[in-house]
Amino acid sequence: MRWEQLFTDLEGQLEAEQRAVVDGDVADLVRAERARLTLPDRLRAHVGEQLTWSMGAGETSVTGELLDVGVDWVLLRARRGEMLIPLAAVHYVTGLSRAATPSTGEVARRLGLTVLLRGLSRDRAAVRVRLRSGEEMTGTIDRVGADHLDLAVHAADLPRRSEAVREVRCLLLPVITGVTVG
Repeated sequence: MRWEQLFTDLEGQLEAEQRAVVDGDVADLVRAERARLTLPDRLRAHVGEQLTWSMGAGETSVTGELLDVGVDWVLLRARRGEMLIPLAAVHYVTGLSRAATPSTGEVARRLGLTVLLRGLSRDRAAVRVRLRSGEEMTGTIDRVGADHLDLAVHAADLPRRSEAVREVRCLLLPVITGVTVG
């Protein structure tokens, strides 16, 4: 009888230790998986939802429907139209759940911010650019470098013509908090 109790007790201890090891392994795997998530992974799970974006000092927050997520940018439908926001300009996002959707590998989503800005330059689209200071300017993107763009400043309702351009400003990409077309 004593042997049976001893064996039962030892079996119970072994099962408890094995469960603890498995639970610990699962917790470690979950932590490791979370550590690989990027902000775009989190944001992809919230496409179609209203989120609030803060760009820090001098900048009011922007609330809008998340339309698309790229490697280093997001596209929102805000009060003033569709806005391209560089993720580097974002201080924090409000409204996210714990959900995440890893990258699907779509080519368009892997395009960086500069590729999108070059597309706007090529199309000669009139844009409104918001800076971290809160300043806004309208014009046409003349060219895009690795870390800057040249904006021909003119009224949004005028095409880019030399007589309409007031000046050309070289804007550093890290200070841009939003680009709206039109």
